[in-house]
Amino acid sequence: MDSMSKSERVAFAMAELEARYPAPPIPLDHRDAYTLLVSVLLSAQCTDKRVNTVTPGLFELADNPRDMARQDVDEIRAIIRPCGLSPRKSAAILKLSQMLCEEHNEQVPCDFEALEALPGVGHKTASVVMSQAFDVPSFPVDTHIHRLMWRWGLSSGKNVEQTERDAKRLFPESRWNKLHLQIIYYARELSPARGWRIEEDVITLKIGRKAVIADARKIASRRA
Repeated sequence: MDSMSKSERVAFAMAELEARYPAPPIPLDHRDAYTLLVSVLLSAQCTDKRVNTVTPGLFELADNPRDMARQDVDEIRAIIRPCGLSPRKSAAILKLSQMLCEEHNEQVPCDFEALEALPGVGHKTASVVMSQAFDVPSFPVDTHIHRLMWRWGLSSGKNVEQTERDAKRLFPESRWNKLHLQIIYYARELSPARGWRIEEDVITLKIGRKAVIADARKIASRRA
């Protein structure tokens, strides 16, 4: 990174992301808070693209807590198997659907504590639902955001919890919900973990850690 201050680097990143992704779509296909919740749960260690190929069949079986709670866990598992971790995920989908019926009047709660009390729902999943279903300012941190916050020198990169705290401290709250999607799209397109073409990654080239850029260029030169 050059002599830019951290606030200047943050401003540059936000401006570049806004120019490239002015209206980033939610990557998981869904119809409401419940179908989003189930889709996010399925996305653990699975690509959004694969989840979107699986959920039409699942939601044809049941697309609301009451109907899902009545299903056989083995039938759910058979449908979601391509997403991986199907025994655990199918059990969580069935149980959380039952809990929504029993404790929340068949509605997905707009509350971090209540969401995180549901089976299979951790802080990141709850943050996505709060952000994308209820428009509550949140900053869900996935592997893409964790990677870029480190590359850009905006976080220590020690763990996702620290990365989330740093992101919330550095970026204005009014931009959190949009920014987390913008960073994900940028990371997938221009700053991936594998097959990274550093010379196309304009944000990292401008504000990133010098050692990260140097290492990326060395790897690129060996591939050339």
